[in-house]
Amino acid sequence: VQLVESGGGLVQPGGTLRLSCTASGFTFSSYVLSWYRQAPGKERELVAALDRGGGSTNYGDSVKGRFSISRDTAKNTVYLQMNSLKPEDTAVYYCNAFRFRFGTKYDYWGQGTKVTVSS
Repeated sequence: VQLVESGGGLVQPGGTLRLSCTASGFTFSSYVLSWYRQAPGKERELVAALDRGGGSTNYGDSVKGRFSISRDTAKNTVYLQMNSLKPEDTAVYYCNAFRFRFGTKYDYWGQGTKVTVSS
């Protein structure tokens, strides 16, 4: 089981980035897929989540209207489109896949990709 993020980097305020997370080793579409982030000295926080059906999303208050989560089940990939980036979006972004099945929790994390928003 593996989640591999990509797409992070340095971007100016107001810019855009698209993060990708490609999964292998499990049935991608059976999981709730989420992006979290953790800034230096802060706790990890939920950025965006997508339900198993792919039709319902949830966003953190600080990114609503600017970020968008989506998935491509054929590619086993979940995306985070980030627009109008702000310096406070600077963090390491993590991909997560989660489900409960028959009382067992399955909770997978990627290694993280760093996003820096700075002029």
